[in-house]
Amino acid sequence: MFYYLFDYINQKFAPPGFDVFRFLTFRSMISAITALFLTYYIGPKLIAYLKKKQIGEEIREDGPKSHFSKKGTPTMGGLIILACVFIPVILWSDIKSVYILIVLVGTLLLGLVGFLDDYLKVIKKYSQGLIANYKLLGQVIVGLGVGSAIYFLPEFQNYNTETTLPFFKNLNFDFSFFYVPAVIFIITATSNAVNLTDGLDGLAIGTMIIVMLALAIMSYVSGNVIYSDYLNIIYLDGSGELTVFIAALIGAGLGFLWFNFYPAQIFMGDTGSLALGGAFGIIAILIKKELLIPIVGGIYFLETVSVIIQRLYFKYTKRKYGEGKRVFKMAPIHHHFELLGWTEPKIVMRFYIITIILAIISLASFKIR
Repeated sequence: MFYYLFDYINQKFAPPGFDVFRFLTFRSMISAITALFLTYYIGPKLIAYLKKKQIGEEIREDGPKSHFSKKGTPTMGGLIILACVFIPVILWSDIKSVYILIVLVGTLLLGLVGFLDDYLKVIKKYSQGLIANYKLLGQVIVGLGVGSAIYFLPEFQNYNTETTLPFFKNLNFDFSFFYVPAVIFIITATSNAVNLTDGLDGLAIGTMIIVMLALAIMSYVSGNVIYSDYLNIIYLDGSGELTVFIAALIGAGLGFLWFNFYPAQIFMGDTGSLALGGAFGIIAILIKKELLIPIVGGIYFLETVSVIIQRLYFKYTKRKYGEGKRVFKMAPIHHHFELLGWTEPKIVMRFYIITIILAIISLASFKIR
């Protein structure tokens, strides 16, 4: 909204200083600042409201015993993140950009799926929340919409089914007819992976901030004809606009982390984790960096793999020996470290460090080719 207003004023009257609003870097910075201060304004109000209404987290009986003290902590904090991303993006981005529309709608829809899950669990007291198949259906629908948009819209026609191969120069991979199913799989996987990671105070949102910093750089250079040519990556006209969205998410994430770090005053719930995971997947897809997801989002990949290994090994040993055995003390793997005696902040900080290293490796892949 302000983007168009200031652009009109600049073109009509050309006042000194107004030209700055057309620069992507400036609008991204303002977007992040707006989101940050909105979070500080909205956060305490929502926390107080949720406490008043006694809308608190239910703790799994089979989880770590140290988590029982968290019972009743306000949840559904993803509403703070979504609101503080949506408003700055509307104010400071080119809302007509197909990149902004796709990531904004996809993120909000996945946030709605997560909200329904939280609502049924926390307010309606359904222990399982939204039925898993319905949750999966929502993720598939979003993936189908994103994949179809990229496949059919003319804005993506030059590289609609291709993606960049990390560490290889001037070499792309073409998904061809499998592109839409691949997009569905990626969005479903990333949204569920972040959901699995959201088990310790500050873990999911902190790692997401780091991942988004890397994606902001990637989207900016992908939308810049000079930088993309220099780095030999696919040039995507208009993709730089995604940095305004990503900056808003970083700002909202930093603000939310203020309330979510140990000991957490509020949890993001599925409202936040499914939306953030979906945003991660959608952005990576839009900037043609799908194959970097296991690297830049390595922590989410590790958490998901730990759950898969645990379940498969348990079923295998139960079938073979009559008694199920486990590889990890508990999955996802952050609970394994808890049961080893690591404190919650230590696990979170070490996962942050790993994520920073993986983000650097992801960015280095543009030159190590």
